[in-house]
Amino acid sequence: MTEADGARRVLVVVASKHGATRGIAEAIAGELSGGLAVVLQDAGHAPAPTAFDAVIAGSAVYAGRWRETARDWVSTHAAALRARPVWLFSSGPIGSPPFPPDVPHDVDALSTLVSARGHQVFPGRLDPDLLDVGERAMATAMRAPFGDFRDWDAVRAWSAAVAAELQDLLP
Repeated sequence: MTEADGARRVLVVVASKHGATRGIAEAIAGELSGGLAVVLQDAGHAPAPTAFDAVIAGSAVYAGRWRETARDWVSTHAAALRARPVWLFSSGPIGSPPFPPDVPHDVDALSTLVSARGHQVFPGRLDPDLLDVGERAMATAMRAPFGDFRDWDAVRAWSAAVAAELQDLLP
């Protein structure tokens, strides 16, 4: 379906530093694309959500917080986001089992601010080749495990559940 066919429009907004969270957002957008017109945008360049029927916003998590561009985009557009279905996702825990297991510090406040229908945390990726000197030093000091811990089955399952809910919510 295309927008001309009357497909419902979904905006997927993402803030990713080294590309791992963007990969998750791309997988989410791909899962939603069956029957929905999906637009994927980086948070720093994302349009206002007013032209969309639903929004999924996600961010990489550093030091227990969403990236500033994602927090700013959600806060700036909070009123418009409250007027449509919104889901949030975070990417950041690494290792097996994923650590840290906690929800990012700012997600509860953001979820409340926009009346999000849900939030999902996905494990991330830590690639030493993508880190700057300071980030590598921090990862080494924390004994953080390097590797790609993203759970693509979990991403697809969550995306499918959101897509099913959207089909029920959007006329």
